[in-house]
Amino acid sequence: MRTHYCGSVTEALIDETITLCGWVDRRRDHGGVIFLDMRDREGIVQVVFDPDTEQAFALADKVRSEYVLKITGRVRARDEATVNPAMPTGKIEVLGKELELLSSAATPPFPLDAHQSVGEDVRLKYRYMDLRRPEMQKNLMMRARITSSIRRYLDDQDFLDIETPILTRATPEGARDYLVPSRTHGGKFFALPQSPQLFKQLLMVSGFDRYYQIARCFRDEDLRADRQPEFTQIDIETSFLQERDIMELTEGMVRSLFSEHLDVNLGDFPRMTWHEAMERFGSDKPDLRISLELVSIDDLMASVDFKVFSGPANDEAGRVAALKVVGGGSLSRKEIDDYTKYVSIYGAKGLAWIKVNKLADGVDGLQSPILKFMPEAVVNQLMERLDATDGDIIFFGADKRSIVNEALGALRLRVAEDLGLVQPGWAPLWVVDFPMFEEDGKGGLTPLHHPFTAPSCDVETLRDAPQHALSRAYDMVLNGSEIGGGSVRIHQQDMQQAVFDILGIDSEEASEKFGFLLDALKYGAPPHGGLAFGLDRLVMLMVGGQSIRDVIAFPKTQTAACVMTDAPGQVADQQLRDLSIRLRQSVAAPDSP
Repeated sequence: MRTHYCGSVTEALIDETITLCGWVDRRRDHGGVIFLDMRDREGIVQVVFDPDTEQAFALADKVRSEYVLKITGRVRARDEATVNPAMPTGKIEVLGKELELLSSAATPPFPLDAHQSVGEDVRLKYRYMDLRRPEMQKNLMMRARITSSIRRYLDDQDFLDIETPILTRATPEGARDYLVPSRTHGGKFFALPQSPQLFKQLLMVSGFDRYYQIARCFRDEDLRADRQPEFTQIDIETSFLQERDIMELTEGMVRSLFSEHLDVNLGDFPRMTWHEAMERFGSDKPDLRISLELVSIDDLMASVDFKVFSGPANDEAGRVAALKVVGGGSLSRKEIDDYTKYVSIYGAKGLAWIKVNKLADGVDGLQSPILKFMPEAVVNQLMERLDATDGDIIFFGADKRSIVNEALGALRLRVAEDLGLVQPGWAPLWVVDFPMFEEDGKGGLTPLHHPFTAPSCDVETLRDAPQHALSRAYDMVLNGSEIGGGSVRIHQQDMQQAVFDILGIDSEEASEKFGFLLDALKYGAPPHGGLAFGLDRLVMLMVGGQSIRDVIAFPKTQTAACVMTDAPGQVADQQLRDLSIRLRQSVAAPDSP
């Protein structure tokens, strides 16, 4: 029906007759001449109707915003006084000759102007209207182009696009599964995959040594701005490569994406151990655009009378750390109190601080309620270690190491955002040498990633000291967000059995949950590893979005619901009977006497 998209009409088409199809973005009547701004996915172009084209002019006089039209007309240059430099098509307009009304439209539920603020609940209820907004159309078109580039890159690297099952069995991957009842096997359930992890490992055993998939994954978990119950992974697995090879290959893919779509050269990615990231930044996904760092001061606080500091300083599992904020001395007491409430979310019992008013005056030039608990020599050593200067503020964390890291790590990000200390640009890195296990809070160990991640030691060393073992895992981090994570996998039975033993998974449980994978390892499994990127999060960062819902066509809400389709919803009793399911109705508690 159309010859050109609205946004693709340029000066090269002047004097040509073209046909456009799209939506009315705006209608204006200027002294007997009607202007229609026509919009489609590629942009907006101005169409002019004058009374000389009587039939088309009469119809143009009746159309309103969001009507769908087909217009045929001649491209002409705008008068110099009416050129609009803010529009890509601002140097031309289309003189309308024919107009056909394809569909009328009711008044939109909200303005589609990109500058209008509309609540997300309304946007999601009328998502098909929200998707007409230029911002959303640009986001989804960018996502499509990024996905296409990823496929080309991996295809060129001899990877094969292979689909894995959506209906599978429940696997323990850290989050709850979405279950699908089976009609033909009454009382039994499929699960939607949290990831293709086991299947892609089986593909390696099968000899398909380079696999990828743009995979849909499902996790029934609590949601945040960067989480959805269904999401998309760029899933990659390969055989006969070491971790450095996999990292170089996937790093090249991300560099290529940024170069092609944003004209940004990310350069080589620095590598940082997990331990260093936690000690310096309190996070395993540090934002390197922020120069603020945590500094350990356990040795300085070990002998002070202030038990809040000396206790953790002398505890092997504790930590005392300081965070110096350059220029933070201007913070008010209310702002400091707000930060104290903020770190309590992460388990911190308080937030000690020292303001550096005039360092040359020694202790007298400092301001803090905790100075009276510290010897002057310790305070001087503290100022020297932190390289403090006038106008700084120093925050302190003292507690279990994990609490200090998480609380001060979060505070570092919050303060930097509030004070404008986040540098522009991109700061990628690899985080490596993760611990193999972490404590589960019940005296046992749980895998930091998943139980198929290979340790960097041999079986004997792993069994002797599992709490000190490092894994062959690696995460790609960009501007404080983990955009991809992976590892070299275990491909030998004795190592896999050792990991299961450490995790308390006996042979019966292992066989029940992973029997098909363990069987496959018996038949010649190659060394293999891989990595999965969160496509939604990657695209969100590249378009400058605040939530992955900004780059997903039809996302769910924070409660994992679709307000547009009213899903999840009830089903007919007959469907439940077909599935051998009976709902248990909750019984209201009787009123108290």
